[in-house]
Amino acid sequence: MKQALVGARIFTGEEFLDNYALVIAGEKIEALVPRAQLDSSILQTPLAGGVLAPGFIDLQVNGGGGAFFTNDTSVSAIQTMLDGHRPTGTTSLLPTLISDTREVHQAGVKAVADAVATGIKGVLGVHVEGPFFDMARRGAHNERYIRTMEQADIDWLVASVKAQHDFKVMLTLAPEHAAPGQIKQLTSAGVVVCAGHTDGHYEDVTAALNEGLSGFTHLYNAMRPTTGREPGVVGAALEDGNSWCGIIIDTYHVHAASARIAYAAKPKGKMYLVTDAMSTVGSPEKSFQIYGETIYEKDGCLVNAEGRLAGSAIGMIDAVRLNTNWVGVELAESLRMASLYPAQFMQADNYLGRIVSGYRADLVHFTDDYRVTHTWVAGQPCTHI
Repeated sequence: MKQALVGARIFTGEEFLDNYALVIAGEKIEALVPRAQLDSSILQTPLAGGVLAPGFIDLQVNGGGGAFFTNDTSVSAIQTMLDGHRPTGTTSLLPTLISDTREVHQAGVKAVADAVATGIKGVLGVHVEGPFFDMARRGAHNERYIRTMEQADIDWLVASVKAQHDFKVMLTLAPEHAAPGQIKQLTSAGVVVCAGHTDGHYEDVTAALNEGLSGFTHLYNAMRPTTGREPGVVGAALEDGNSWCGIIIDTYHVHAASARIAYAAKPKGKMYLVTDAMSTVGSPEKSFQIYGETIYEKDGCLVNAEGRLAGSAIGMIDAVRLNTNWVGVELAESLRMASLYPAQFMQADNYLGRIVSGYRADLVHFTDDYRVTHTWVAGQPCTHI
């Protein structure tokens, strides 16, 4: 059955439209038409002002709704995370595994593949963050799991990609600890390789870029910074025009000025917002366990006993709000950074990230003060206030 969403300002992924109606037919967007020209026989769903935009896409989600994925590598935990993040406008995500044993990671990847196979919408694939890191830049990842990559790791990651149709596997690693040719093996098979938790030098990163490394995980955090004589990981990331950078805009991980510097340096479309969210998002519980240690949320910040940041406590609507109001980015660009650009990075922009005829009806409606009121995933609505 068709329905028309009316009454909100529509952001298509490219521009804002006023006094338009968005027609949904089943799982897909059928048309955008001036409201005055809307067929009167189509059922109308009124939206009281605000903005109707493409649903947000979060490529780094450790947990949500009370579930922490590395602790519970199950399909039910993935659904809990989806449900926990949907009220923040996220309609697609990559469940993220932090550093642990190979067996835990394999179980997590299998759970994500099973979720996709059973028809759960909103799961683009999986993000394996670690354990192939530099010890000095491990952040909140437990040191007992940090190790170098072996051929067996490459083999199962490649097999995971090949076993699924259009199943995205993102791997974050420290490129200086990868042997020559290892990154090439992964990227040639379709694994999306990102640099993160790395103390590599500029030359290490450029060598990895030449092997197909295409992204940088939570830019600025847990990576060698830029100095005048050593561009480091950050310098290599900002100089390269082809790679993508995720960034956590929560007022704790990155200074607003540093974010603006990155946005000025990278070509438009190569910076995207992530939350790096933990299980407290979308949950009344404000603590969770990592490696047997309880992490508490305080004033929106998560820190472990070592004083290290342990992910974030924001949802994507918070990232959009802060990127707009705190960093100073135009709303249209913040919305692209939350949807279109991550869709492009995941090569899913042929059906996600825009409000265009034929695209999947993944949508978010929020008020002018950034409260999410409704979301749609494949045309299925959910009300949040």
